[in-house]
Amino acid sequence: MTIEVDAAHAGTRLDKFLATQLPELSRSRVQLLLEEGRVTRGADIITDPALKTKEKECYRLVIPPTELTSVEAEDIALNIVYEDADLLVINKQAGLTVHPAPGNRSGTLVNALLHHCGDSLSSLGGVARPGILHRLDKDTSGLMVVAKNDVAHRRLAAQLADRSLSRTYLAIVWGVPKPAKGTITGNIGRSTKNRKKMAVVTSGGKEATTHYAVLEVLGDGTASLVECKLETGRTHQIRVHMTHIGHALIGDPAYGSPRKLPAGTTEARSVAIRGFLRQALHAVRLSFLHPSTGERLSFEAAIPKDFQTLKNHLQHLKT
Repeated sequence: MTIEVDAAHAGTRLDKFLATQLPELSRSRVQLLLEEGRVTRGADIITDPALKTKEKECYRLVIPPTELTSVEAEDIALNIVYEDADLLVINKQAGLTVHPAPGNRSGTLVNALLHHCGDSLSSLGGVARPGILHRLDKDTSGLMVVAKNDVAHRRLAAQLADRSLSRTYLAIVWGVPKPAKGTITGNIGRSTKNRKKMAVVTSGGKEATTHYAVLEVLGDGTASLVECKLETGRTHQIRVHMTHIGHALIGDPAYGSPRKLPAGTTEARSVAIRGFLRQALHAVRLSFLHPSTGERLSFEAAIPKDFQTLKNHLQHLKT
């Protein structure tokens, strides 16, 4: 849809103007479309709902298909670390998408959960996301907690909000961050250059904080193994924040970039490193209070084989 601003609406907040012109969309729905980068003005992606409109400006909205109304159960293998009447903890494999979306209705973690749990999943996430409290990107491996009822969902979600639910990741990044331990802050929002990507933004976006520590220098500084702890859980947060400080995750198809390997690197080792085609990110530890008992539960997931193989190759590089 394309809408032109008339004189009567010049100077109006953009979200209010669009909601007024499109009564079938609520203001919150318009704000979500802005956040998702689905509103453009010429070649520019507009994400700021408070932007003041100007007469004769034209805004184009791309409205996605209607949300799924049903999801089929599928017999997909799950690595279940823990399960009781209230929740499951899953060690998700890389390559598994968390939830269905229009155009991608099958082969996801949700399809597998429906097969395993039947109707015993929280309904608060909606039809497409039953039980889902937080996501991992498709090609990120590691630990996730899933709620099996609405009470557990609300109590675990509250822990996400107050940050008592702890999530720790391991990442392999290019170079060695300095200082070796620190905190990255910077609001994360939709990139104004590419709506499929997120970025640290100077206006708008959502508050984001990542604590990092270098655990091991690899290949005389070619790369490093970094531990990242999240205070917030924004889309692509670790990937965006590490790229923002100049140390993109190895293999990241969206935010990474190839780096020159040391002279003398064997062809086999070079192929192995450059052939690592997912972001080197693994959710290694997860800790939270059990929603019924209040007991602190803590879990750790072993490093996946492909992640360890990449680390081994990088360890042997010499500058």
